[in-house]
Amino acid sequence: QVQLVESGGGLVQAGNSLRLSCAISERTGSRYTMAWFRQAPGKERDFVAAITWSGGGTRYADSLKGRFTISRENTKNTVYLQMNSLRPEDTADYYCAARKRSFSVITPQLMGADMYEYWGQGTQVTVSS
Repeated sequence: QVQLVESGGGLVQAGNSLRLSCAISERTGSRYTMAWFRQAPGKERDFVAAITWSGGGTRYADSLKGRFTISRENTKNTVYLQMNSLRPEDTADYYCAARKRSFSVITPQLMGADMYEYWGQGTQVTVSS
């Protein structure tokens, strides 16, 4: 059974940075496409970023390009989300998601939450002004 555990959330001031981590516990060596989503209070869950198994393909929400970076270390079964220049509107619960299939590119279709089979419990990020 696949488990995803996020960490790294917290309270930060606007303009600062945070790095979220998502540890994947799975022993079969399957290749997963990974993504981050976020959900602000009272809002829908939104796509943040996704990355191919190789790490060579990524896609970001247009509004986050240039500030957020997704990466992964397969030797550590971990995916990261580096968030820079944080703003109060980045305040949300951040969720890691996995799809048990390897893609060569992240297509727009993979921006949909319904494309992912496994989800973490989320980590809260609060950005104060």
